[in-house]
Amino acid sequence: MSKPNIRGPALLPKTPTGIEGFDEITLGGLPQGRPTLVAGNAGCGKTLFGMEFLARGAMQFGEPGVMMSFEESSEELIRNFSSLGFKVQDLIDRKKLYIEFVAIERSEIEETGEYDLEGLFVRLDYAIKKIKAKRVVLDTIEALFSGIPNEAVVRAELRRLFRWLKSRNVTAVITGEKGIQTITRHGLEEYVADCVILLDNTVIEQVATRRLRVVKYRGSAHGSDEFPFLIQETGISVLPITSLNLEHTVSRERVPTGIERLDTMLDGKGFYRGSSVLVSGTAGTGKTTLAAHFAAAACRRNENVLYFAFEESGNQIARNMLSVGIDLEPFIKNGKLKVHASRPTAYGLETHLATMHKLITSFKPRVIIVDPISNLITSGALAEVKSMLVRLIDFIKVNHITALFTDLVAGEFSEGTDVGVSSLMDAWILLKTLENNGERNRGIYMLKARGIKHSNQIREFIITSKGIKIVDVYTGPAGVLTGTARVAQEAKDEVSQILRNQETERKHRELTRKKQMLEAEIALLQSTYESEEDELKKAIDQEVAGEAALVRQQRKMGAIRSSDVTIPDERIRRQ
Repeated sequence: MSKPNIRGPALLPKTPTGIEGFDEITLGGLPQGRPTLVAGNAGCGKTLFGMEFLARGAMQFGEPGVMMSFEESSEELIRNFSSLGFKVQDLIDRKKLYIEFVAIERSEIEETGEYDLEGLFVRLDYAIKKIKAKRVVLDTIEALFSGIPNEAVVRAELRRLFRWLKSRNVTAVITGEKGIQTITRHGLEEYVADCVILLDNTVIEQVATRRLRVVKYRGSAHGSDEFPFLIQETGISVLPITSLNLEHTVSRERVPTGIERLDTMLDGKGFYRGSSVLVSGTAGTGKTTLAAHFAAAACRRNENVLYFAFEESGNQIARNMLSVGIDLEPFIKNGKLKVHASRPTAYGLETHLATMHKLITSFKPRVIIVDPISNLITSGALAEVKSMLVRLIDFIKVNHITALFTDLVAGEFSEGTDVGVSSLMDAWILLKTLENNGERNRGIYMLKARGIKHSNQIREFIITSKGIKIVDVYTGPAGVLTGTARVAQEAKDEVSQILRNQETERKHRELTRKKQMLEAEIALLQSTYESEEDELKKAIDQEVAGEAALVRQQRKMGAIRSSDVTIPDERIRRQ
């Protein structure tokens, strides 16, 4: 009886592309030794995807590659791709990259008998052997078959091309134009290829967004969502929708807010390291000032702080904060504080997110500020803004970064956010406007703080020349007293305290006076007693002496008369 096979399924060998974010969503890269189809409309980045696949393969993984282009010349490809910082000519000179342009003119193609791709195979085989290539890119397949009207011939040669590439054990990328109802114009490549990547470039409300989707991947799991991607100065960057699992590590370390009495409201220690904190409130409640306190405190701890500003420039923020005693300029100059200011409408949400990813990765901050997230609504729909923020928060948590987000809310019913991310936040500080007696004052309330014992009081705070000051709570018949009502109550309390102190002092003096009077009376009585005691003792002594003298006289007289008179014992004892 044969033993059962207890080994797990063999993993599909993969070739990493080196393209930022792409290998993560494909769990390792493209299928090794198999062809992959990359399809999309014009301007999606198909050629760039292929060239970056070859360049990064040569630079990062030591795998030479061949680019065979049917649309752009070698000189154009070298010039275009070098603009992204890749040293294409150097790779060619070191035989790490081979680029060949194959010009195909439809007018020169004449079908005679059986059409085949033997000429292409010969040129490809020569290029692969010349540099011992492991990677091949064909760009684009429509140009290769543009002069063949016979669909049956095209289909047959397509199958033959894919089989030939597999037989050479090279990892190939074939680009193609998107069809009307099919992924490609011929509608066959997607069935023959082992992996199909669809690129898209859509414009919604005048904002263009590029997206990537893995349509199929034989023999491997993969992300099936549409993933936004960007073409930046360093190449393609794919942005995952969100983290797959909520398994990021957490810290017990606490981070002070920079406002001592606010820390007191948080059990005296501040927020947990790696928390996401939301500060919401109406206009003018001090959200940016609180964020500046948080940033300055982190810089003083020698931590890098990255400040994303969507309303004011960095210079304007630094100048305005000077008026409240927060000097950010030294931190900007020594590199501890980096302010990235941009208009939300400057580009789309995905570009904003990619820019944030890039800056966070390069600057490595311990704290970031996003001020305010509500302005991002002008760059996309609410659902898109929330999706973007979810991805940003996940990225921040995975990297153990403490983040503070400010949010502008409208109206007095401010226990909510327009972008709907409050449930994603670990802590939520609500800044309120308290209106009473014809004036408006500021209040701060800790709406939630996960895992932290926190105050449930609405505290008044004032913005002084030394920053935010949280004042004591004064409660009257109408509730919490703020502003001039609080000042008046403080004055009344001060007067009452003075009167109480005076009354206490008066009573102390009265008590002292009574004590002194009592002590004087006691002294007088003591003196009188002592005087009378002396007189009485003298009288007693005189009486005793007289009695003794009388007894002696009687004895003497008795002795003279020879009398038998006896003196009582009592009288003798008194002698």
